[in-house]
Amino acid sequence: MAALPDLYERMFFIRRFEETLLDLFAQGKLVGTTHTYIGQEANAVGILDHLEPERDVVFSNHRCHGHYLAFTDDAFGLLSEVMGKATGVCGGKGGSQHLCRGNFYSNGVLGSIVPVATGIALAEKVKGTGALSTVFLGDGTLGQGVTYESLNISSLWSLPVLFVVENNHYAQSTPVELELAGSIAARAAAFGIETAELDTTDVEEVHDAAGRAVARVRETGRPFFLVLDTYRFSPHSKGDDNRDPAEIEERRGRDPLAVAGPRLDASEREAVEQACERRLAEVVEAAEAAPAAAPEAA
Repeated sequence: MAALPDLYERMFFIRRFEETLLDLFAQGKLVGTTHTYIGQEANAVGILDHLEPERDVVFSNHRCHGHYLAFTDDAFGLLSEVMGKATGVCGGKGGSQHLCRGNFYSNGVLGSIVPVATGIALAEKVKGTGALSTVFLGDGTLGQGVTYESLNISSLWSLPVLFVVENNHYAQSTPVELELAGSIAARAAAFGIETAELDTTDVEEVHDAAGRAVARVRETGRPFFLVLDTYRFSPHSKGDDNRDPAEIEERRGRDPLAVAGPRLDASEREAVEQACERRLAEVVEAAEAAPAAAPEAA
């Protein structure tokens, strides 16, 4: 499992990748929309470090870039995809929200991935692979009935699913207090599913909690429901943000990079960040130079 310098490097690269995407979008270089993961990096990095890309399956949503990079490390394929290039992970036809590579899948339709992840868990159980199915959902997805059908089936049939709720406190622009009643964790507990709730942006704490959750699913073959209190600093999409700037600024005190970075030696941190910047510059240059996807290839 990764040490702090490695965890920090992955978080920093995701952050800079996402910030670069917003810059490229402003320059008109992206095709379609994009929803960035800025502020939530500790979740993807802390959880996906415990999974086996060749065996385990991951399902993500419209805010999928951080999950994709943490699981595949395929920055060129992702950037090419959102730029509509033939070298993209889906040939430039899936865009920002619909990715498919190996055991990673994402879909922008709210809640749609939850039953699919549950079905894949059933398939892996029947095949006896020992694989884990992990699905990332937000607080807004808890308004979808299919989520509860999936929780019910996964518990009833003892399926190896790790449900990860990234509660960033907003369903697009609606505060969680106005769209969600009661306890998030209690929703899964009602189905007899083991739960854990974490109010932290510390990647090491997330990593430890995720390790315990993954181990429980592997050990019991049953679902686990992990709720992470988090926050996105960027708008829901590109500029649709009516939150109070003071609220965002207050939350920056819990920035996962600001929490983890000071624990590194200053020279080590600088070296990590410079290496990420060099890599990102190379990825951008290569993606910009790549051929555009041909319409007839769709």
